[in-house]
Amino acid sequence: MAAKWLGRLRPARRVRLLLGDQLNSRHSWFDETDADTLYLIAELHQETSYCVHHIQKVAAFFAAMQAFAAQLDQQGHSVLHLTLDDTSGLDLPGLISLVLQETGACRFEYQSPDEYRLQQQLAQLVHELPDAVEVSCCDSEHFLLAREEISQYLPDSGSPLMETFYRKLRKRTGYLMRGSQPEGNQWNFDKENRQDLPDEVDIPAPLTFANPVGEILDRIERHSVQTMGRISERSLGWPVTRQQSLQLLEFFVGHCLADFGRYQDALSDRGWSLFHSRLSFSLNSKMLSPAEVCERAIQQWQGGEDINLAQVEGFVRQIIGWREYMRGIYWTRMPDYANRNALEHQRDLPAWYWNGETGMKCLHQAVGQSLDHAYAHHIQRLMVTGNFALLAGVHPDQVDAWYLGVYIDAIEWVEITNTRGMSQYADGGVVATKPYISSANYIDKMGSHCGTCRYDPKKRWGEGSCPFNSLYWHFIDRHAGRLQGNRRMSMVLASWKKRKDEDRQAILETAEHYLQNIDNL
Repeated sequence: MAAKWLGRLRPARRVRLLLGDQLNSRHSWFDETDADTLYLIAELHQETSYCVHHIQKVAAFFAAMQAFAAQLDQQGHSVLHLTLDDTSGLDLPGLISLVLQETGACRFEYQSPDEYRLQQQLAQLVHELPDAVEVSCCDSEHFLLAREEISQYLPDSGSPLMETFYRKLRKRTGYLMRGSQPEGNQWNFDKENRQDLPDEVDIPAPLTFANPVGEILDRIERHSVQTMGRISERSLGWPVTRQQSLQLLEFFVGHCLADFGRYQDALSDRGWSLFHSRLSFSLNSKMLSPAEVCERAIQQWQGGEDINLAQVEGFVRQIIGWREYMRGIYWTRMPDYANRNALEHQRDLPAWYWNGETGMKCLHQAVGQSLDHAYAHHIQRLMVTGNFALLAGVHPDQVDAWYLGVYIDAIEWVEITNTRGMSQYADGGVVATKPYISSANYIDKMGSHCGTCRYDPKKRWGEGSCPFNSLYWHFIDRHAGRLQGNRRMSMVLASWKKRKDEDRQAILETAEHYLQNIDNL
């Protein structure tokens, strides 16, 4: 198959690689056109097989790459865009070596990858290239912090607080600052946000697109790419161009930002996106930059009376605080971070994570929505699907693989730190100061699922009791030794010890029953 496109190659002095998550049209690479520079952007089998991806995720990346290649071509750049049909049998190093050989290029350039495995793969390739080929690596010009700056903001050991990191970036960027002081004289407005969602509040219908991906789906099927999830009518609702991404940003600031922080933790079956921006795919593929997203939100807040400071601060914190912080944790802790299992969990992920067929309404909603849209908001990920996996003792490798595959925005640098760190506490407390676990009480408080669930959130044990209740205390009981030195868990541990022996026994027996029948809950 390779011979079909090799015949189209013209001599080039320089080859520049663009990975699928490097679709930054404002990168300095593109300031000028050069007929002797060839841009290489390619679908690769290795990128479809390192985990089982959602069908919409694969289609979205392929569609965005295709659109970006077409944009560069229209701007006068020389572009080689290859599909799975063209790259069959080639991995990334093999493809690059072949293109360099066939074009006679004496220079290879690439942007610093955001995944450790790709960094290692490219480092090995560079080591093996002929001496005649000059190699250069540059920044992707996307994040607020360049890779080499991360160590100045985050230590490579201990448990650095996100809040400390966030304040440093606020000062650096000047976002929501008045000189050296934060707007409103406080850094964090969390206490004014995170409310449950009343029935009378109208939820905006999400802005979606109608991107035809039939040819891409045919190609995925033709190459036997294993996927999960669903896609309807051979059309993709996610943005696959910068223009569409900007439209989604405008929709968010115009229709959702005013209530974003207030209801960002709400769980509801009245909508799958609620007031969330859904900009993460556009950001993580670099069609949008974190700076322009934050600045547009701040501009909307400054120019309108309907958005208060708490709403815009909650959003800015997610972008310049949490997102950049997670990237920093990733690059200061890899590769050891990927193998951490501090709680020594070993259980398999329940089968219904792959089909949503469970009687637990909150999990049925979160998993089903993930399979339908390749998306769930952060509380569904942390306090529903993640919370259950942690309470049940699922091996973090399996949790990682599911999260990395099912969500359209999941790239390892942001997925593994949120999953293995924040969600599963497998890093032993690097990201989170305590395990993020809850019983049914939190889920009942923040959402409407429990009212129509077959399990009773008020019942602590026995038949019909919500599994979150007994599994919560089962987790506390089996990890009491590990948690006893954590002051944030002291009240919970004391409460467990004060319970009557017969109550503890009933709770643990119920939890064991649920764990033994976990695939049928």
